[in-house]
Amino acid sequence: MTATLLRTAADLHARARTGRRAVVMTMGALHEGHATLIRTARKIAGPDGEVVVTVFVNPLQFGAGEDLDRYPRTLDADVELAGRSGADAVFAPSVDEVYPGGEPQVRISAGPMGEWLEGAARPGHFDGMLTVVAKLLHLTRPDVALYGQKDAQQLALIRRMVRDLNFGVEIVGVPTVREEDGLALSSRNRYLSPAERRTALALSQALFAGRDRHAAQEALRARAREVPATRARAEALSAIGESRAAADAHAVATTAGGPAAVRAAARLVLDEAARLDPPLRLDYLALVDPADFTEIGDDFTGEAVLAVAARVGATRLIDNLPLTFGTLGDAS
Repeated sequence: MTATLLRTAADLHARARTGRRAVVMTMGALHEGHATLIRTARKIAGPDGEVVVTVFVNPLQFGAGEDLDRYPRTLDADVELAGRSGADAVFAPSVDEVYPGGEPQVRISAGPMGEWLEGAARPGHFDGMLTVVAKLLHLTRPDVALYGQKDAQQLALIRRMVRDLNFGVEIVGVPTVREEDGLALSSRNRYLSPAERRTALALSQALFAGRDRHAAQEALRARAREVPATRARAEALSAIGESRAAADAHAVATTAGGPAAVRAAARLVLDEAARLDPPLRLDYLALVDPADFTEIGDDFTGEAVLAVAARVGATRLIDNLPLTFGTLGDAS
């Protein structure tokens, strides 16, 4: 499949629309993670719909000292990958097309939700991101727009903007795509030297350690629930021949665990990576509520996101994993 390259909104609006239009927004340098987004968009749009991929390196979301000029620009390869993945068109506007007359005087504010984690590390980033997303939603006029879950805070803010400002578009999050060694796919991975890449694996390894600690905790809680917490507990344990195993499960399940244990398991991996050569320099490790990206408490139940950001050499990377707390209820 060959994707048509379009440079202006007028050219995009001139295309006939017969079904749903699904849009995938990118800054180019497309990789398999983007290809997954495009393939998902193709399924959602269906054979009668249309998939449009935007390629635009947005200057508003790059702060002082960030890599705007260094950001890779590979439009020819992007158009080829987009078409191969199922896109009908690639909309690659110029800066003047998106911001006629210069930088916009009126912008979208991310509000309090955009002031911590990525927002604290990159002041103004989310205001610029939301402004260009709003512009591109208006310019492309989609029925559905797809974004990767790797940028979890970005996805949460886009969903909140669409809801708060009554955009008539469905927002779909697509799970993170990883390389075989676990590193989340990113256009910035190409900047890593072999030694830096080995250190960078600590991001995903920390998340996996937190996830595994959480899974083990939930398994122990489930095991503890099998035996009632009554005066007959000892007799019941003895009767099934598992007194030590069940008692240990109950002891562990009812002591240190939950969000605190998840954070501790992830932090241990990151602390070890800080001693590597080259070292990992942690920006943050957070376990947050995806509704507003505030840290969750130890009694939290529901969906959560374990998120990490760090620098290895000159490259800054982010990653996250979703977790669910409290699905099995309290141990008896």
